[in-house]
Amino acid sequence: MSIELNHIIVPAPDKQVAAKFLADILGVPLGQAWGPFVPLPVSNGVTLDYMDSTDYRSQHCAFLVDEDEFDAAFGRIREAGIAYWADPFHNQPNEINPLFGGRGVYFDDPAGHVMQLLTRAGTPPPN
Repeated sequence: MSIELNHIIVPAPDKQVAAKFLADILGVPLGQAWGPFVPLPVSNGVTLDYMDSTDYRSQHCAFLVDEDEFDAAFGRIREAGIAYWADPFHNQPNEINPLFGGRGVYFDDPAGHVMQLLTRAGTPPPN
């Protein structure tokens, strides 16, 4: 049996607002709400299942996208006036990064989760 991530629960003060925010940035439709969840499916079969909650810690979600998808999503980020950074610690505002020979950018969703778009995945070099 191969092991695949199927879904992750993403807590937010308002699940609908947070899920729609990310769906709009990524340019993907939301799934049909069921039970306490608003699912946001991505192309590899994984869903981010948003759930109302006020008791959580910020999470980090990284989305591997192609160059055209990056351009489109980054355009939506800039058009909406959403703050963005080249790093997850918010030390390099209004920049993108060239990690792994691609492009990457970080932004926060309305629930305070750190979202990342990257065009190339890789492993950072050791310190």
